[in-house]
Amino acid sequence: MTVSKDVSGGVALWRRIVDAIRLDIVGGKLASGDRLPTEAILAERFSANRHTVRRALAVLADEGVVGAEQGRGTFVRSARRLSYPIGKRTRFSEGLAGQASVTSGQLLSSRIENASAAGAAALGIKPGAKVVRMETLSLADGRPLSRATAWLDYRNFADFAGRYTALGSFTAVFASYGIADYSRASTRVSARHADVEETKLLDLTPGAILLVSEAVDADSDGNPISYALSRFPAERMELVV
Repeated sequence: MTVSKDVSGGVALWRRIVDAIRLDIVGGKLASGDRLPTEAILAERFSANRHTVRRALAVLADEGVVGAEQGRGTFVRSARRLSYPIGKRTRFSEGLAGQASVTSGQLLSSRIENASAAGAAALGIKPGAKVVRMETLSLADGRPLSRATAWLDYRNFADFAGRYTALGSFTAVFASYGIADYSRASTRVSARHADVEETKLLDLTPGAILLVSEAVDADSDGNPISYALSRFPAERMELVV
């Protein structure tokens, strides 16, 4: 049996195994119904002992991602993810059409703050200028799918938060300002672990992986109207560019 410590590079080894199996599922290497490699093979792959492998599999089982069948092995239970297209016209409700019956948005909090250097560059304003900061949660069929932070130029959207509370979508609020349509000017996608707050709000297990979209939307004249960081659970969503 391979003997190893349960940490590697500051990250618990069992969590690294969980992440790797999640990514195998997210990336399509494992599909619903597929049998996972044996504990011995996984232990060899990750230079871990079997106790560490069992701990990782237990976490995935608690999530409902895998399930053990006595005498047969451990199988992928849930590999289905929603596809969210990212293009020139990116909308949460439209993007999930045909995949979810009901979509909704919740305003978690809002405040006025000074624009950071990154936010100012994205919005085409001076660093330190006033911006409206929005913290939101988007759901599909009652299930949380996106935790977002958005910034808007205060001069143009001073009461954006109040309108969002009443209307429930960014598209509707922009329309209320006379912006009938807008498009995606840029998108950057990265991945990281969910923090404590994101884990709670998105109903995830500790160590879950998020897909992070950094995006700028612009009006029909090409003027930036919002800068946003959206976090999607990788186990539930795939971003299609």
